[in-house]
Amino acid sequence: MDSLIWSGAALSMLGLAGLVWCIVKVARARRAGLSDEALRGAVQKVLPWNFGALGLSVIGLMMVILGIFLG
Repeated sequence: MDSLIWSGAALSMLGLAGLVWCIVKVARARRAGLSDEALRGAVQKVLPWNFGALGLSVIGLMMVILGIFLG
């Protein structure tokens, strides 16, 4: 069960890195001084990546918890 825990932790860290990437992209768009419409478009482009990274992190955490319960 150690492999399930470690692979889940790696998956969760990958999701966390994706979330940080999304935060950086939106912060750069905000600092660029875009208009409301352009800023909204930039955020809408990042939103699917944000949900995907969050889902990946959740799946990784579920794998860790499952590995702990089974181990």
